[in-house]
Formats: sequence, structure tokens, C-alpha cells
Amino acid sequence: MLDGEVPSGVLDALVSVLGPGDRLRIRPGEKVPVDGSVAEGESAVDESMLTGEPIPVTKRPGDKVIGATLNTSGALVMVAEKIGTQTMLSQIVQMVAQAQRSRAPMQRLADVVAGWFVLVVVLIALTTFVVWGLFGPQPSWACGLINAVAVLIIACPCALGLATPMSVMVATGKAATQGVLFRDAAAIESLRKVDTLIVDKTGTLTEGRPAFHGVVAAPGGTEAAVLRLAASLDQGSEHPLAHAIVAEARERGLVLSTPVSFESSSGIGVRGIVDGRRVVLGNTALMDDERIGWQALAERAEALRLEGASVMYLAADGVLVGLIAVADPIKASTPEALDALRASGLRIIMATGDGLTTARAVGTRLGIDEVHGEVKPADKNDLVGRLQAEGRIVAMAGDGINDAPALARADVGIAMGTGTDVAMNSAHLTLVKGDLRGITSARRLSVATVRNMHQNLAFAFLYNAAGVPIAAGVLYPAFGLLLSPLIAALAMSFSSASVVGNALRLGRQRI
Repeated sequence: MLDGEVPSGVLDALVSVLGPGDRLRIRPGEKVPVDGSVAEGESAVDESMLTGEPIPVTKRPGDKVIGATLNTSGALVMVAEKIGTQTMLSQIVQMVAQAQRSRAPMQRLADVVAGWFVLVVVLIALTTFVVWGLFGPQPSWACGLINAVAVLIIACPCALGLATPMSVMVATGKAATQGVLFRDAAAIESLRKVDTLIVDKTGTLTEGRPAFHGVVAAPGGTEAAVLRLAASLDQGSEHPLAHAIVAEARERGLVLSTPVSFESSSGIGVRGIVDGRRVVLGNTALMDDERIGWQALAERAEALRLEGASVMYLAADGVLVGLIAVADPIKASTPEALDALRASGLRIIMATGDGLTTARAVGTRLGIDEVHGEVKPADKNDLVGRLQAEGRIVAMAGDGINDAPALARADVGIAMGTGTDVAMNSAHLTLVKGDLRGITSARRLSVATVRNMHQNLAFAFLYNAAGVPIAAGVLYPAFGLLLSPLIAALAMSFSSASVVGNALRLGRQRI
């Protein structure tokens, strides 16, 4: 919404007409259209698509906001500062395009060989015609023409031309049934060579949305009472963390009270009156403002943080009653997937926009030794480049806009189907279900497909190595055998059918 000279004070406007200095009103549920700063209001903005941070960030006057991020709760008035190609999103798109242009096109083995093969066959046919014409029995030139035609027919590169495309076609169909979508044959051929996998955390290793993690009661209290009190207060909040707490309380069947008053303190917590008690829920800064001692549960809070959780203290009438932990849970399939990938010889690296403490906590739980936290899109892109400079074959797995440059630059970019369109358009393959176990299946399929291609090519060449000399008449002097063009055509068809049949075996292979 753009402020304008109308009675209502606001009007709808196209992003294309915006300029620096324009004041924009962003309502709850709307996306921030351009980069700028908050002039009025307070809200939680989901920046996970760009930063990788799963928990929405509270924005207040003076804070920066980024285009394409989502305003989740309150209304904001912002001042536009960067528009068009100057925005962070546009810069990421430019980085993706640059990374894609820098990739040399992969040459197909069959294409290279076929070019030389056709030239060699034509030379053999001409040689056959001339030799038979000069030295063969009468009618020598007629025999030479027939044998030359037989050479051309039996050496028709149908089998050679089908060897790779048939394997790729069957492999992509097989992969699709397993929830893996390859963008092109190059990804199928390259995936088997990967020795290093970089994974994003939010939405890739984890679910990508806040969820209830745990509750701790102070001595003399109960977990149910703490959760009920916190959830009752949070009913007045639209913050995703509050939603997770309220959802857990309702799932446990707790009866919640309606808060009489509710106040949100920017970035540190909430206050309100519940059942006649003054309740405060937030971080240590809020507890200090209220002069509430929180140190008694400090060790438990730190332990939860080391598990990758965000911790909020709960106090009632000036007394600490417990704490609530909310975290972005690890996908149930992630540990199994990482174990399988490590067993296959891959080096696994985590690169995330989350804080380093949380990233290390998640990395420790998953057995990932190399962790990079608080990284920006350009940092992920540079990390891929450094590893490639070391001679590594790198795959990158991610789901957000912030992963797009690295996905495009990696030898194989792997996008989560549960992620953003930008990530999927930048990647070489997409895991439709967002399950990393699909990488293991895709790698096995990659190995099987390339092996199948080699089998098809070998069959085509062995067939031609035997068929072309016979068609040229090398057996005639010793055995009086010649190959009719009709028989050559039948043999050529059989070779193509054999290649197709071998390729179809991929569809029955277990991956």
C-alpha cells in the first residue's frame, strides 16, 4: 500500500512505479515489496527465504526490511530505499545468472563419438566401393555399390544415437517415481562423481517452522501449569513462537484462560494479566526489566539452547515459574539420510544463516563436524567456489532464495520441493518430498544410469566393429560370404531394439 493524497490515506500501487523515499504500508500477511526501513509500527517479519533464519524477526522503527520477506503479524509503514535491480533479491538473481553462465556445457560422450563415427563409416563405405570396383569380380562396380550401401545401412548410428537418450529417459522416469526430478542429463551424469555435500539447515535438515521443544517448571511448580499460563498469555500474540506454544497446550488438552490485557515488548517478550496474575514471558532482557531473577534456571536454559532451541522465561507476579523452549525440529528422515550419505563416502558440510551456536548444536546432533553459521547468500556461493578450487566435486542442498546462488554454482544443485521456486529453478534436481534420503537414491540411480549408458555404447560399438567389416566383404575372399543390404537393415534394427531393451532394465532396478 502506498501513502497518497486520498481521503483514506492509502492507495494500491504497482511496485514498478515505486521510487526511493516512497512510504509504503505493509499489512499482516503481505510481502515486503522492496528494500527499505521501518518508519512506523511493529511486526514480526519472516526472513527465512533470504537469511535462512527460521524464526521471524521483530521489526520496529529504524530497522531494515528486505524485499520478498513476509510480514506475519502487525502492520508496518516503511520507507523505500532500494528498488529494482538494487534490491537484495535482484542481486541474488544476478548472482544465480552469473553462476549459470560460468558453467561450461557438458559434452555428451555419444555426441562426440558419433561425429567421428559417421566420418569413419563414410570413409569405409567409399573405400569399400573403390576396392570392390577395382579388384572385385564382375560386375565389380555394382558389387562395390551394394557392399558400400550395406556398410552405410548396418553402421547407421541409430543404436549409438539411442544409447544415451534412452538411458536418460528411463532414468528420469524412474527417479520421478521416487520423488526425484532431474532437470537435465548432465545432473544424472555428474551426481555419481560428487564427493562433498553442502547442506542448508532451515527447511533442509529441519522442518523450517518453529515447534514446541520443551517446558521446565521452577521448583514447586508443574510443567502443565507453566505451559497453560504461557499459552493463555500467548493467545493474544500473532508471533509464530506463540502459535507453537498455544498449539502444544491445546494438543495436551489444557484449558486456557483469556488474558485480560496484553502487551508486546519489541524483541524481548510479552506481558499481560491472566487469571488475575501479572504474567511475563520473554528473554533475560525482559526479566531484567521486570527485576525478576532468572538465574535459577540458567543452566537448564543453556542446555536447551545447545540443543538448538530458543528459550523464553515465564514469571507470574514477579516470581519465576518456569521456561518454555521452542525450536525448529530436525526432520525425522534427516539422521538416516546423513548416515547413508556418509557411508557412501561424502563429506558433509552445513552452511546456514542461523546463529553459530544453534548451527553447531544441530550439527553436533547430526554428526556434522564442519559447520558454518550466520552465512549470507554470497558466503554460501563463495564456499562452493573454494571447495571447487580444491578439486572437490560439490553438491549443494537447500530450499530458500538465499541458497539459489550456491545451488546454481555447485556441480549439482539439489533443491527441496517444499522450498521456494527460485531455489528449484536454480537447482539441477529437486527432491519433491524435501527428503534428503532422495539424494542417496538419486546417486545410486546416477551410477546405474551411467553404467547402462556405457553398456549401450559398448554394445553399439562392438556390433559395428563386427558388422561393418562383414558388410564391407572381408569374409568374401576366404568364405565367399557377403551381407545383403536387406540383412544389414534387419541387423541394424535388432541392434537398436537391443539398446532399447537394455535401457528399459533401469526401470526395474531397485534404488
